[in-house]
Amino acid sequence: MAQRLNYEVKPTPIGPSAREELDTLLETLHQRGLLRFANDLAGANDRVLKVLVDGLNKEGSLNAIQNLSILGMALSRIEPAQFYKVAFALRAAFDALGGYQPDRKHDEAPGVTGAYRMLHDDDLWAALMPLIEGLKTFARELDTEVDKPITAFSGKKTDQ
Repeated sequence: MAQRLNYEVKPTPIGPSAREELDTLLETLHQRGLLRFANDLAGANDRVLKVLVDGLNKEGSLNAIQNLSILGMALSRIEPAQFYKVAFALRAAFDALGGYQPDRKHDEAPGVTGAYRMLHDDDLWAALMPLIEGLKTFARELDTEVDKPITAFSGKKTDQ
């Protein structure tokens, strides 16, 4: 009796092979000048590093890097849902401010009775209270002295 043959059908290629894709990528990089740029950059490694280090070693650059890291630390503590609400509330507020058209019959100052009526306007107080609480918190945080931002952020002491 004959033995069974094990024949596996090779899959039909549906696109270029990895080698063909790599060759195409290499040719495209060459045509666009990116390979020459990468070679020149690798050849001028010491000079490029010196320019970068000299540029980053200035007080303004160091301040910018530290400020960006502080901004990142602050953003990392805000829940995305809370940030979404605040960002889109600000957008809506800017839309309302930009589209505001004063009412000609209400251009005059409200006077004492108008101001008294405003004191009893529940909608006005509901809108003002979050702003007032935010301003009080902002002022309280401005009075907080911070020696090193990373220490205040992480709670860990740092040595200098």
